[in-house]
Amino acid sequence: MNWATVRRIGLALPGVEEGSSYGTVALRVRGKFLARLREDGESLAVKCGFDERDFRLRADPLSFFVTDHYRGYPTVLVQLRRVTPTVLREVLEQAWRVNAPKSLIRRFDAAEPCPPLAGGQKRRKSR
Repeated sequence: MNWATVRRIGLALPGVEEGSSYGTVALRVRGKFLARLREDGESLAVKCGFDERDFRLRADPLSFFVTDHYRGYPTVLVQLRRVTPTVLREVLEQAWRVNAPKSLIRRFDAAEPCPPLAGGQKRRKSR
């Protein structure tokens, strides 16, 4: 897994654009921070919300982590070498749902059926 894959998955979501954040490549949705490649080039910071972060940390602590710096932020860190494209897409989509305008989310949901996620989990939607 690398930035090219992150970029491809992220840019497939409506309103997402590539830019920079703290000197690294990043994704934003309508100007709001979504994710960025960390300075190590091997991990990703994703602003996904506290619930998603806590879920990912419990579900796969080898792939998802936080540092002291991020502990108070609704952000999870992702070891790119450890996640599959499917899991990365789930995390990026949830981050997109947390940060995208509600009108954009409604249009996306109307156009795309919501299949269950891997493992039979239901897709979590923002409210």
